[in-house]
Amino acid sequence: MTRLKINTWTGILDIVNCVLFALSWFVIFGAAFSDASNGGSSTDSAATFFYAMAWIGVVLNIIALVQSRKHNISLVGSVLGIIGSALFGFTAALAFPAMVVLIVAAVFIMLQHPSKNYAPQNDDSQSRTN
Repeated sequence: MTRLKINTWTGILDIVNCVLFALSWFVIFGAAFSDASNGGSSTDSAATFFYAMAWIGVVLNIIALVQSRKHNISLVGSVLGIIGSALFGFTAALAFPAMVVLIVAAVFIMLQHPSKNYAPQNDDSQSRTN
């Protein structure tokens, strides 16, 4: 079984997104208070960055899911990564559940276990004709 680089990079992005989602509430609330006291519109751009990172995570996890399926690697990490990134992508209020799901997703996607229906190809059985 081969280890996919896309799964490794997706796991890394899931961990980065966990850190970003933890910081997002402080950044967004800080920008909102700054906008309220000084005037401005920095809250929109801050929130847009975090939402963009969440949807990039969804797309990358979907690509990892397709590649994992082709190579008979367990899909648990990719599915959890899609769910975790989508939770934050829909609303920043779900940042904590998204972080928990993404941590578990990163662990599973980095392990890259074979799927349950994976049957290793044995080259020795092909060469034996006796």
